[in-house]
Amino acid sequence: MMRRTAAVAHVVIAVAIALFTWIMPTSPAIALGGPQPELSQPAPEFSLLANTGEQEISLQDYRGQWVVVYFYPKDFTSGCTLEARRFQQDLPEYQARNTQVLGISVDDVDTHAEFCDSEGLRFPLLADTTGAVSKAYGSWLSGRSLRHTYIIDPDGVLRERFLGVVPSVHSQEVLARLDELQQAES
Repeated sequence: MMRRTAAVAHVVIAVAIALFTWIMPTSPAIALGGPQPELSQPAPEFSLLANTGEQEISLQDYRGQWVVVYFYPKDFTSGCTLEARRFQQDLPEYQARNTQVLGISVDDVDTHAEFCDSEGLRFPLLADTTGAVSKAYGSWLSGRSLRHTYIIDPDGVLRERFLGVVPSVHSQEVLARLDELQQAES
C-alpha cells in the first residue's frame, strides 16, 4: 500500500511540474515584489534625485551605454553595505564595459550621501522615497525595495533580471552575465 501511495504522489508531482512548465512560459514573471517588467522590452523609465542632492538622474541619461540598476532595502545594513562594496570594488570592470551602475532604495538623498561617503561609493545612489520606481520594477514589499537587479542595454531595453541575490557574489554574477549579453550583441 505504501508503494502505491508513493507512486501516486510521484505521478501527481510530475503532472504538477509539467503543468507549471507548460503554463509559465506564457505568463509574465512574478517575484515576491510583484509583476516583473518584461525582458526584451523597454525598461521602465525613471527620474530620481541622486546622493549628490543636486540633480535628478534619469534612465534616459544613459542611452548609448549599458546600465545595471540594483534595488536594495536600506543603507548601512550589513547585506546592503556588502553589496554596495562589491559593486564599488568592481566599478572599474563595469566602466571598462561601458556600463553605469545605479543603486536605488527608499532612503532619502541625505542618507544616501552619508552612505556613499562612509563606504567610498563612486556610483550614484537614487532616492526612491515614494517607492514608485521600485513598484514599476516589481521590487517593492512592505515599504522597502527588494534586492533585485536589472541589466539594461544601450537602447534602454531590459535584458536581464536577478531576483533574490546573494550580496557577496552578486556583482561578479552581474559582470559574467553582462559579458554574455555584450558578446551576443557584437
